[in-house]
Amino acid sequence: MDTRNEIKSYIVREGMTMSEVVERLAEDYGWSESVPNFSGKLRRDSLRYREAVELADVLGYDLVWQKRK
Repeated sequence: MDTRNEIKSYIVREGMTMSEVVERLAEDYGWSESVPNFSGKLRRDSLRYREAVELADVLGYDLVWQKRK
């Protein structure tokens, strides 16, 4: 699964819309309130690590580094 669809699946799984996610990111972390800007980041695979952590937070997730076995 590509990154864009994976992230969108987490958004849907949490019962949120892209607009709601963008609104929360803007409120909590000062992101742009533009859904097209967010969609563009996903489409271009240009989401920074810090942004991924913040996105995970508003969706109620933690990004965890786990050593492979």
